[in-house]
Amino acid sequence: MLRIHFTSDDLRRIRLAHQPEPMWEVVCSLCRLQSREGEAIFGTWRRDAVTRLSRPDSGLLPTLRSLVPLEPCIPDLLTPADPGGDPEDAIDMVLSTSPRRLRHALTTLSGVTALPSWTVEPADGKRMPLHQLGRALHGYFDATLAPVWQDLRGQVDADVRVRVRQLVGGGSEALLRGLPTARWEPPVLLFPCPADRDLYLAGRGLRLVPSFFCWRRVLTLVDQALTPTLVYPVRRRSAGLLTATADDTGDPTLSALLGRTRASILESLADAVGRSTSELAESVGVSVPTSSQQISVLRAAGLIVSRRDGRRVLHSATRLGRALVENGGRRHPDTGIVRARSGL
Repeated sequence: MLRIHFTSDDLRRIRLAHQPEPMWEVVCSLCRLQSREGEAIFGTWRRDAVTRLSRPDSGLLPTLRSLVPLEPCIPDLLTPADPGGDPEDAIDMVLSTSPRRLRHALTTLSGVTALPSWTVEPADGKRMPLHQLGRALHGYFDATLAPVWQDLRGQVDADVRVRVRQLVGGGSEALLRGLPTARWEPPVLLFPCPADRDLYLAGRGLRLVPSFFCWRRVLTLVDQALTPTLVYPVRRRSAGLLTATADDTGDPTLSALLGRTRASILESLADAVGRSTSELAESVGVSVPTSSQQISVLRAAGLIVSRRDGRRVLHSATRLGRALVENGGRRHPDTGIVRARSGL
């Protein structure tokens, strides 16, 4: 469990990034390539990315995979604080990392994964390996993220608008309660997490960074001395970027199987603890009566469950519903749900 401890000053110092941050999307998308999760959302992008990165002249993945093994251990050196939305500036900030901070980040990372020999040299002040990292970051972004960046930014913008309405309508606590998988038990914000961890803000506030490629759980920086940052997965639209389309096997996609609105609702619930009917209506862009009708269909099919929480009824995806989202609506001959298609 991740526990983020707030003071009254911290609640007044919550900041929300208003656009996708390139380096967080780089590292999170690298995790999506390696984990094969979220086939319905990332499947088409993943297959395109694999094709581009598999070209003989690419050679990008070995360098980057060595630094981004898998969540939740993402080295802080790859995610500089508040770089803005320009990929060039963000990569330049990575390459200007001081030897002291670089050494600290690599030492921390070496505790969970084997690092290649070239990562030792930057910490000793030799710059050539950092140039190697720079070429890999530029090449990876150009090959995998640049083609979809405008659509990605559109989905992040839509999520930011939702968060701003939460903040305006209910204050900072409403914003915190609305984050995916969050549980607000004042003055502590809790999230499911593989490791047991406490983050004390101590009056520094908290930066919230929406990310399209962040999946299922939130991420934070490893070094608690750095600016407290929480990266969370945005609410995704099934009709938007990276929704899987029918592939050459003729298998149906989630939208084809359920219909666009029901697919959107189920995808919205797959990475959330629970959402109300009105929240789902706002998330997928339909009226509350339409949302209620589609929720009833999904519940009757065993894909979602509903429970009362005070005056609200909260809906969440069942295990079957989550499996359907993760595998893009394709059936497995034995279980009825297929595994994710082969990728990296």
